[in-house]
Order: sequence, then C-alpha cells, then structure tokens
Amino acid sequence: MYLFTMPMNKTRKLILLAAAAAALVAAAAAAASTRGTNLAFVAYSTPKPVMQKLIQAYAQTPQGAGVSFTQSYGPSTNQAKAVAAGQPADFVFLSAGDDVNLLVDAGLVSPSWDKQSYDGIAANTVVVFAVRNGNPKHIKGWADLVKPGVQVVTPNPFSSGSAKWNILAAYGAQRRLGKTDKQAIAYVRELFRHVVSQDTSGSNATNTFLSGKGDVLLTYESEAINARLQGKDIQYVIPRQTMLIQLPVALVKTSKNADATNAFLRFMRSTTAQNLFVQYGFRPVNPQVAKSAAAQKEFPARPGIFKIDDRYIGGWRAADKKWFAPGALMSQIEEAVGGPSSG
Repeated sequence: MYLFTMPMNKTRKLILLAAAAAALVAAAAAAASTRGTNLAFVAYSTPKPVMQKLIQAYAQTPQGAGVSFTQSYGPSTNQAKAVAAGQPADFVFLSAGDDVNLLVDAGLVSPSWDKQSYDGIAANTVVVFAVRNGNPKHIKGWADLVKPGVQVVTPNPFSSGSAKWNILAAYGAQRRLGKTDKQAIAYVRELFRHVVSQDTSGSNATNTFLSGKGDVLLTYESEAINARLQGKDIQYVIPRQTMLIQLPVALVKTSKNADATNAFLRFMRSTTAQNLFVQYGFRPVNPQVAKSAAAQKEFPARPGIFKIDDRYIGGWRAADKKWFAPGALMSQIEEAVGGPSSG
C-alpha cells in the first residue's frame, strides 16, 4: 500500500489558497447580507461632522457597501431619554457613560457595554477653557474661573453630557490640587455663581459663547477644534488638571441589525475611522493612530489628566448618585444659584 503525499511547499500553497478563497467568500457574504440595510443611530451633538465622513468612508468598504444611516443628533442626556422612551436606534453614540447607563437601566443596552473592545469607547477628548481673542482675562487654570468679574458659559447638566464632564473635571481638579471633598464641592458651587448661561448642549453653548456671551466657555477640546475647522475664531486653554472625556458607543438590544451594527462599531475603531476622528479634533482610542505624528502634534499631553474611574470620582454610577440624581449636589447647587432644575 502506498501513501500518496504532496511536497510540503505545495501543500502549504493549497492551504493558503483555500483559506484566501474562504475569506473572500465570507467577505462577499457579509457584504451581501448588509446591502440595503438601514442603521439608525442616536448621537450627541458634537460628532455630526465627523460622522458624515465616517459614513462616507464606510460606504467604500465591502461591509459598508449599500448600508444607509438614519441619524439623530442632540443633547446627550436628552438623546438617551428619547431612546428609552421609544425612539428607534440600532446604536447610540453618547457623550457620557452615565447616559449609556440610563439605557442599561431601561433594559436597552447590555450592562457589559463597557467591557467591549476599547472599554466601549469610540474616541476621547478633554475638558478645555475656550477664551476670548488674546485671552484678556488671563484664564490659565481653574482658580481663574472664580475670580471677580469672570463670566462662565457651560451647558445644562440635566440635558447635556458635556456639562457633566465639566462639573466632574472641576471637582476632580480641586481634589488633585489637594482640596478636601468639602472644599472641592464648595469650589463647584462658587463656579456656578459665575455661570451666565446653561444651554441644552455643548454645541449650543459654543454658539452662545461665539455670539459674545461670557468670558470663558467650558467645553470639549473636540468642540473647540471643530469650531475652528468651521472658520470660527476660538482660542482655548488646556488646564494642567483636566479630565479625559471618554465617548461611548453601544448596541441597542432591540436592534434587528445587530451584525451590521457591530460591523460599523468595529469600523469606528479602525485606523481609517480613527484618523478621521483625529482630523476632526478627537483623540483616538486606537493605539496605532494615537502614536501617529498627526495625533502627537494635535493633542498635547497634560500631566494632570484623570479619568472617570479616578479614586476621587469612582466611576459613573458613583458620580451620578453624588452629583446628578434627583436631589443630589447639582440639584442643590442649581437651586441655590437660580439655575435650571431639569433638561
């Protein structure tokens, strides 16, 4: 009995050819399965320009060919509440994990959303101070915001995720500067005595600031860069102590297009998409892109950057309970300064 064998190199070639053919078939099948699919997503206001570019780039990929999108943009917390109330969505792109947790509590998003790749985050940014041309009030750090005569613009924390980041950044910065919990809360209370406008969203707050109101705007770095890209005259300062804003995406459980949605969410972390995020002022989560010359030049490092899981804040659940839940600190502070009581 003879056992017929092919030379090893020929065997390997056939295996590689078979694997390549299988991959092509799988890619074609994936493209065919998503062609004609419409994905609905609900997002916060700032990323609208970059999302248009991401959708265009996705259409050039095998998975994205023939996929269309229904888009909704607005204040992050209000957007999350709309989805909880029944607005159709395959996925959400919100500005705060707190707003995703609202959908977790509504049974619409998996509790493990932040255990996905990149901890469920699509891109990052930081809290910055947008200032008037030439920085006439000499705004450099958090202490400058509460000097006599300084007027501050920040969004409404009951509708805007951006506002929540600003508040937590203000508190966390004080703690990192050596203040006690009581002293840091007192700083936030004093800061809101200087607030002259609280719009529904970060983008609306930017428009209010650009219209001439206030001396300084608390905002996203990405929002300030986007305003510049649109030809608006805006300068900004990155304080030494600031907060890394992690922007989450999550699949909605009721989606009938889960596979197509997950394919797009994976694309959002690809080098192509992350480079687009960089071009529109967002800090990338993809480590390869983060090391690129463009990202290194655009986004200066700050020694005092901290995250939501910082020991002084304790994550979104702890932050919500302490600051944003009904009757919590921000309700008390807003009542004391005559600010908004809801979104």
